[in-house]
Amino acid sequence: MKKLLTIFVFIAFACTSSVQKNNDEVSANITLDQMLMEKSIYDFKLNDIDGNEVDFSQFKGKKLLLVNVASKCGYTPQYADLQKLNEEHGDDVVILGFPANNFGGQEPGTNEDIKQFCSANYGVTFQMFDKISVKGADKHPLYRWLSDKDLNGWNDKEPTWNFCKYFIDENGELKKFFASSVNPMDQEIIQLIKS
Repeated sequence: MKKLLTIFVFIAFACTSSVQKNNDEVSANITLDQMLMEKSIYDFKLNDIDGNEVDFSQFKGKKLLLVNVASKCGYTPQYADLQKLNEEHGDDVVILGFPANNFGGQEPGTNEDIKQFCSANYGVTFQMFDKISVKGADKHPLYRWLSDKDLNGWNDKEPTWNFCKYFIDENGELKKFFASSVNPMDQEIIQLIKS
C-alpha cells in the first residue's frame, strides 16, 4: 500500500510540475511578445564596422535612412549617391549602412574589406555597421523590427535586394520603405528629409 501511495504522490507531483512548466513557458512567451511589441528603434545597440557599440538612443530627435548595402551589386554605385546625400543633407538625416550578404553573395568580404572598399571607391563618411543578415531565419532583430508590422506599426516589407531603404522620422516612427531601384537622391526622399 505504501508503494502504491508513493507512486500516486510521484505522479501527482510530476503532473503539477509539468503544468507549472507549461504555464511558465506561456508567461515567458507573453512577456517576450510584450517586450517585442514595445521595442522602438531607439532600443537597439549594434556594433559599427570598427566593432564599437552604437546605442541607437543617440539618434532620438533625428531622421534616419537605413540601407542594406553590398560591394558587388548592380546597385553598388548608390554608395556615391548615399555619400552625396550625407554631404548635402547630413545635418537633417543620419544615414546608416548595413552590409549584408543575403542577395547573390554580393557582400562576401570582412568588415575591414568592406570599409576599405567604401572608403577607396566612394569616400564613404556616413555611419557603417557590422555585416548582418537582413532576411531569413538569421535576420537581425533590427531588420525584424523594420519588416514586421506588429513591431513597427505598419510595414511588412523586408529587403528584396541590396540597397533597400527605410526612412525613420525624428520621433522614431518608420515612415517609408523604398525599393533598391529608388535612388538615395530621389525627390521623395529629399522631401521626407526636408519636411
